[in-house]
Amino acid sequence: MKPILLEGRTGEGGGQLVRLAVALAAITSQPVKIANVRGNRPKGGGLKNQHVAAIGWLAQVTEADVEGLSVGSKTVTFIPRRPPTELLQRNISIRTESGAASTMLVLQAMLPFLIFASNDTDEPVAVELSGGTNVAFSPSYEYFDQVLAPTLEERFGVKIERELKARGWSLGRQSWGSISLKLYPIAKGEKLKYVPPPQYSFPESFEVKSIDISIITPMHSHNKLQESIVEDIGVLWPGADINFKVIEDSCSDSRWSVLLVAHSADGIRWASDVLTSAPKNIKGYDRFVSMLSKKLCKGLYEEVSLGGVVDEHLQDQLICFQALCDGPSAFPRGDDAALDGPLGPLIDSMGNLQLGDGKMRREKTLEPFGHGSKHARTARWVVGELLPGAEFYNRGDLVKGIGFSAQ
Repeated sequence: MKPILLEGRTGEGGGQLVRLAVALAAITSQPVKIANVRGNRPKGGGLKNQHVAAIGWLAQVTEADVEGLSVGSKTVTFIPRRPPTELLQRNISIRTESGAASTMLVLQAMLPFLIFASNDTDEPVAVELSGGTNVAFSPSYEYFDQVLAPTLEERFGVKIERELKARGWSLGRQSWGSISLKLYPIAKGEKLKYVPPPQYSFPESFEVKSIDISIITPMHSHNKLQESIVEDIGVLWPGADINFKVIEDSCSDSRWSVLLVAHSADGIRWASDVLTSAPKNIKGYDRFVSMLSKKLCKGLYEEVSLGGVVDEHLQDQLICFQALCDGPSAFPRGDDAALDGPLGPLIDSMGNLQLGDGKMRREKTLEPFGHGSKHARTARWVVGELLPGAEFYNRGDLVKGIGFSAQ
């Protein structure tokens, strides 16, 4: 087969395009070629360590022919030859070449493949990834643990046991962290199923009931930061319960990672996080902490106020699973999304797609499109190129998946 050619500068034009394209190619045994890899990134783009690690592993387990698999490469061709169900290695260990390479981004490329990597005995797959766990421009381990993984289990039935073994940072002195996972693939021949949420009522279902807080910052900042966040949350959501999930010493003023996760009355999650360093020779330390808290809480408030059922980062990470699953699924983020009800005109209580009321419009996938971030719009385009049978409606708020199954 002639490889599907993707222009790497399309839309977001970064690493997400590469990870998603290669992941879908590996699952469906389709050849793909990506030109101008990460072409919208400064410093010339090209593959980074985490891309090489993820693509290298997928190439190994699919016995793929690969060209351009090296750091800095601007063109990569991936031609897989074995499906996920032929995965023999059930204990996987990957160490990135750099501690600043994100384990979460490596996992992004691996996870869809692993979900379909069932064998005849339904044996789980154990994965240990070494690299960064708190890395700039990528999800933190805490976000994966508290937002993405629970959503995959609740909405798609994907069970992932997970543990943080050691923390690794892209900030400050380079360090390697590691995470340990045990993933349970769906049975051979089965399809990924979407489990609809309860029928939401507005505004009751969107009321924030509790907020989980994870603080990984220098020890000397903990008291002031906790006080500031509690005070700012109290102004915005005076009735919300506050839970401190993680309080950890980062041991360096160059390493600040904080995550807020709001939970609604009906189980919706929204998150706001920050990864930063304290300014050198800082003056007015309390002011820095106060500004950090206000930025986090403002970001969370803006996500909640959109009236959607996911935050910006969760929405684009779910598109791949929506496209692969059997039937319709919806994760609108708000914007001017069709939320009459909300989700009323999209999916009924049995999870069936509502097409007969004249409110649904199928979208073309010739270019990035739809609601949400540039990452979300680009992800829909990549899916359209690799999985043309997937259907998008109402600017991408609803996806009708292809019902993929691995034999």
